[in-house]
Amino acid sequence: MSWTGLKKNSQSLTHKQKVVLIEKENEDITIKRQCQLLGVSRTSVYYQPLEISAEDKAIMNLVDEIYTACPFYGNRRIKAELNLTHNIPIGRMHLRTLMNLMGIQAIYPKKNLSWRNKNHKIYPYLLRNLKIERPNQVWSIDITYLKLEAGFAYLVAIIDWYSRYVISWKVSNSLDIDFCLECLEEALKFGTPEIFNSDQGSHFTSPKFTSILESHHIKISMDGRGRCLDNIFVERLWRSVKQENIYLNNYRDVLETRNGLSKYFLFYNQRRRHQALNNLTPEQIHFQSNNLLKIPSPFYNLAVLTN
Repeated sequence: MSWTGLKKNSQSLTHKQKVVLIEKENEDITIKRQCQLLGVSRTSVYYQPLEISAEDKAIMNLVDEIYTACPFYGNRRIKAELNLTHNIPIGRMHLRTLMNLMGIQAIYPKKNLSWRNKNHKIYPYLLRNLKIERPNQVWSIDITYLKLEAGFAYLVAIIDWYSRYVISWKVSNSLDIDFCLECLEEALKFGTPEIFNSDQGSHFTSPKFTSILESHHIKISMDGRGRCLDNIFVERLWRSVKQENIYLNNYRDVLETRNGLSKYFLFYNQRRRHQALNNLTPEQIHFQSNNLLKIPSPFYNLAVLTN
């Protein structure tokens, strides 16, 4: 591999792709210099994920069920629920560590609603008093934890606020930004929103993420501090996904989860009626409103539902 001009050419690569390029046996260029050229830390080259114990996985799955039912619960109340209802003697520090690994916090007004990168730009909240009256006016994104039979995974999804239509989604076994970027790129193949809303998490404030939105001339909106209901439509989606699919199927691994969710999101978009939509489906609202029923959506193949 030629390292000439690599620093400039690697700017479009994801962190995972950069780490793969490191040549540990290269006798001409040290690992330290390769990391400098690629813009990654040496610790990420040698890092090996710690194995999560079976006991901690079971606790994380239980925390997920408690949090899905009561997303306003913080670590104090989840700890009390585990201690008193489930007789699990876990301390707050240990529970906080597991919740950080799961990427969740209670949904209620407080100083910080998500883990931010202070070096990233924070965009203003644009949805205050805004009337949502058409598809593709506002899209929103979020990440949630998924329990599996042998471990856990993460699900990211982009939803249209007006129609509740799931534009795109991805499953990953890590919280790297890559699967969020892939989800966004896929969504933009099927439309362009006027406003894109997210929380202030480091994935969504990353220049890699926001630069894609800016290149499509999309206005960027981020939930303000102390605003607990800004992403409520995605939170409702997570509750439906988990209670109607994840908890019922006990998927073994990421591949099985992807296959199962492919069928579920077809059902969710095309068959599942919503009371808030006058008992119509998200797809009916999303495409009839735009007079686009004849245009295939990314979930249009109903044959998958019967396989």
